[in-house]
Amino acid sequence: MASVERAVVVLVAMAVVHLSNAAVYKVGDSAGWTTIGNVDYKQWAAPKNFQLGDVIRFEYNAQFHNVMRVTHAMYKSCNTSKPLATYTSGNDSITIIARGHHFFFCGVPGHCQNGQKVDINVPRNLSTAPTPSALVSPLVPAATVPAPSLNKAAALNDLKGHGGSAMLQLAMTVVALLVSASA
Repeated sequence: MASVERAVVVLVAMAVVHLSNAAVYKVGDSAGWTTIGNVDYKQWAAPKNFQLGDVIRFEYNAQFHNVMRVTHAMYKSCNTSKPLATYTSGNDSITIIARGHHFFFCGVPGHCQNGQKVDINVPRNLSTAPTPSALVSPLVPAATVPAPSLNKAAALNDLKGHGGSAMLQLAMTVVALLVSASA
């Protein structure tokens, strides 16, 4: 049993080291999440090396835009009918916790069709990246994903300022709980 505990501690420690190196990406850089200025979000995302734990930050005027997380099929057709999640605070931070493609667009009529959409891809392995045609954003079904409230968005913003230290505290808490539960 002690070897299992050590293995868990080592795995958690490895995850903490990996997540503490997470990057924060502001979608669109200085332009932000907008339809003004012809921002090419595909070009913006292309050179980036997204990793697990990275934070994708959408900054926008909430009176004119939002962010919807959608499936690949919805992304291709700009279908806003059943998003996996909808964000509306104007300053939304989303932590990437799964590999694969993560599809986002603005749900305001006409915005997605005019290019306000982005595909954040975290490769499934280092040697080859999957093709997006067979993938969906790896989340629970839309029926169980409530839209984040402003309180949840504020909590995410509080965490982003602390970066790795918040993740380290979380990991240490998990390790302490695992060790005390097995004692």
